[in-house]
Amino acid sequence: MARVPKRASEPVPPETPAEAQVLSEHEGILVIVEQRLGQARSVSWQLLGQGRRLADKLGTKLMALVLGYRVEPVAREAIAYGADVAYLWDDPVLERYRTRPYSEAAVHVIRAEKPEIVLVGATYTGRDLAGAVATRLETGLTADCTLLDVEPPPTRLLQASRPAFSEKLMATILCKKRRPQMASARPGVFEALPPDPNRSGRVVRVGSTLREEDVAARVLDFIQDPDRVNLEDATVIVAGGRGVGGPQGFQLLRQLAQVLGGEVGASRPAVEAGWIDRAHQVGQTGQTVRPKLYIACGISGAVQHLVGMEGSQVIVAVNREPDAPIFRVADYRIVGDLHQVVPALIAEARRRLGPLDEGDAPGNQSAVRTSGASPVHGTREGVQDRG
Repeated sequence: MARVPKRASEPVPPETPAEAQVLSEHEGILVIVEQRLGQARSVSWQLLGQGRRLADKLGTKLMALVLGYRVEPVAREAIAYGADVAYLWDDPVLERYRTRPYSEAAVHVIRAEKPEIVLVGATYTGRDLAGAVATRLETGLTADCTLLDVEPPPTRLLQASRPAFSEKLMATILCKKRRPQMASARPGVFEALPPDPNRSGRVVRVGSTLREEDVAARVLDFIQDPDRVNLEDATVIVAGGRGVGGPQGFQLLRQLAQVLGGEVGASRPAVEAGWIDRAHQVGQTGQTVRPKLYIACGISGAVQHLVGMEGSQVIVAVNREPDAPIFRVADYRIVGDLHQVVPALIAEARRRLGPLDEGDAPGNQSAVRTSGASPVHGTREGVQDRG
């Protein structure tokens, strides 16, 4: 057995010839695609986009693993989103996620194909699956990453970075002596490639028949939470910060989000004040989002919040302080009291859009400006001191 360093400052011992041989047997990057009832989660396409960039940097192939039942269309989508090969394990036992059959199937494919890197979305399902797979493979897993890069050959090490020490530092973690190197990444931190339906690639069916009687857990029913917050896939987010003033202020933001067909987000101070549930938190300690429209109300613009939303296509900021750091990344700036501005936005949106039909998809409505506002285009310049 290889010697383990006694202190964190002590370097990792060099590989033995046997260890070096094991490392050299692994090649390629594998993304485990998460789907639910035949619909892939957007984080999977984001990881395929980043996986494609890393694979090209290493000069290796990008693989996707799709587990489920009647999910061949998802495997073909994976090719369009950048995979060279999509491994498809299609089985009725995999129709709903359960840890044991999913982890067994994933481990089987990983052992057979020997990728050097395995990437998983840091969703509730992905976190559960990644931990189970890493444990069975006896390898390292860096969870909730916000940056992924690779060292060039010959080391080919995955540089998995994530916030540490109460978000005060970014830690880059290496898995030097085990393969595959595993990481889970937060939704929204990477950008998916535009899908190319004409892209060539192979869909390979794998696996043997799984037996339901071998699985202890049974899924009796699935009930969607009517209050579930879906910031990951929202195309419009109306977010509030300390300037909202309290829970009643968020009721106002909910009205605007509803008329625009969007979701409500929040900054960390608003969540810590108890004004809104943590599921709404955007930022370094919350979720990273990339909506088409992000309306920031009463948010000063601390760097911890900006890293979670600066990838939005259009940012509108409402703040009474003209020098608020949030304005430096905003495309449209509205200087004023949000308790006056937001009702005007709601009224104008209702006038232009009409009532939001129950069947309308979130975020399908158009963004509007208030009739009396004269927003100024922002520059999206970098901010060194965001206060």
